[in-house]
Amino acid sequence: MKKLVLAASAIGLAAGLSFGMTAVANAAEPSLSKEDFEEAKTLYFQRCAGCHGVLRKGATGKSLLPEATKKLGQKRLEKIITLGTEGGMNNFDDVFNAEQIKKIATYIQLEPPQPPNLDLAEMKKRWKVLVKPEDYPTKPMHNRNWKNFFVVILRDAGKMAIIDGDKKETFVKVNTGYAVHVTKESSDGRFWFTMGRDGKMTKIDLWMDPPQVVAETQIAFDARDVAVSHYGEWKDKYVIGGGYWPPHFVVLDAKTMEPLKVVSTSGINVDGEYVREARVAAIYNTPKAPTWIVAVKELGQLWQVDYSDLDNLRIEYINSHKFLHDGFYDPTLQYFQIAANASNRMEVMDSVSRKFVASIETGKKPHPGPGANWIDPECGPVGGTVHLGEGKITVWGNDPKGHPDKAWKICYSVPTDGPGLFIRAHPNSPYVFADQTLHPEPAIQQSIKVLDKKTRKIVKTIHVTKVEKAVATHSEFNADGSEVWVSVWARGGKKDWLKGEIVVYDSKTLEEKARIKDLETPTGKFNVTIRSHHIT
Repeated sequence: MKKLVLAASAIGLAAGLSFGMTAVANAAEPSLSKEDFEEAKTLYFQRCAGCHGVLRKGATGKSLLPEATKKLGQKRLEKIITLGTEGGMNNFDDVFNAEQIKKIATYIQLEPPQPPNLDLAEMKKRWKVLVKPEDYPTKPMHNRNWKNFFVVILRDAGKMAIIDGDKKETFVKVNTGYAVHVTKESSDGRFWFTMGRDGKMTKIDLWMDPPQVVAETQIAFDARDVAVSHYGEWKDKYVIGGGYWPPHFVVLDAKTMEPLKVVSTSGINVDGEYVREARVAAIYNTPKAPTWIVAVKELGQLWQVDYSDLDNLRIEYINSHKFLHDGFYDPTLQYFQIAANASNRMEVMDSVSRKFVASIETGKKPHPGPGANWIDPECGPVGGTVHLGEGKITVWGNDPKGHPDKAWKICYSVPTDGPGLFIRAHPNSPYVFADQTLHPEPAIQQSIKVLDKKTRKIVKTIHVTKVEKAVATHSEFNADGSEVWVSVWARGGKKDWLKGEIVVYDSKTLEEKARIKDLETPTGKFNVTIRSHHIT
């Protein structure tokens, strides 16, 4: 049975890199020809570096340095890559062929090549203004309800689909480049900034007819997140992108996308060890201050970066646990809740006082994605997460003022059929929706669980698709919360991409309402109103 492939870095292939070692001459040692080494290096960076690191020192995944991999040996490594492990590593036999698996197994027994850096001058060479800000339209050029648009990642096709949420139709597909990981909004929801796994950032204007990319640049060779300044006089002035490699964050002019400032995130982790590959896992704007929260994965630190004075940059370093991933705010937009998934915890910080608040043990590798908040009849306001390492929804109290005895404590947990990636809720729906994307059984990974907020019970399992090699993932509500949209990610080869679709359900009756078809590998989708108003 097949599992979802999570990690997909674009170093090598997208950047056209050629660095580091080639073949090992000693016949007694693992060796590859120059051509095979380059192929294996590219495959590793595309599919493995996200979990194991560019330098192969490990993070969410284990270290893959030669002293460990040589002990396992070629045949054992090939078996692990092919079948995966019980610890959560995906199987790759539906991604790589047998010869590619053999090459990667050999490659990880060799010394890792050293990747290049990317400085500010080089970023500016890659910066392009496609439409000047003074030429932007002053009002929407179409008659569509853009505040109910869904901005949808068509992952493997290198595109974003702009879908009309009222008409349930694709307005346009915009070329953005390799494997967009996430997109974030301007304060009013008009502009959307994408971050590709190859570090390419683009800016999309939803008012144009049709919407299009107006500027782009590249801030890293491998990256995951982006955010816009939303506070006070700096509203929509800056945009920030975070790199996996090089490990840094970059502040750009939000109007033109010109790179302005680079800050390295290499440093000392919470255990007192120096970490060169300290990657930016996620970035979020803070609604109550002129700052961003930058989650530095391997350091186990949340950096609160104050953008009110870039020349005299102020950063607060908040210690938590390793390894940081995705997060979301509580309903008051003061407390930030983020997964330290390899530590099996959700971490909480106060974005106003800029201090650490609590650590909650939830289960194996929590992964809330954009998260979910709702009202529980006993615990009051709560937050919830699914997990990468087990089939479970964990719920905790997150109202320290109104329910201090319940705050930052486990309220309850509910088993699901398998590990998942995303959980979502909306005040206008009585239910919470959780996917099970990581379970190896097709019938389970193609289904989502529906949790009743009042009874705390799973009331329905919705089988979203039966498309071969497809999974159900990433729920998102429409503007008024009356519908929940679920992606069908068809993960076969290019000929199967257009089997992808989005399935729309009534968020109260749970009845299917529509299927939006012919979408190439849809994954994350972001509703303009939901995201710009922080509705979870």
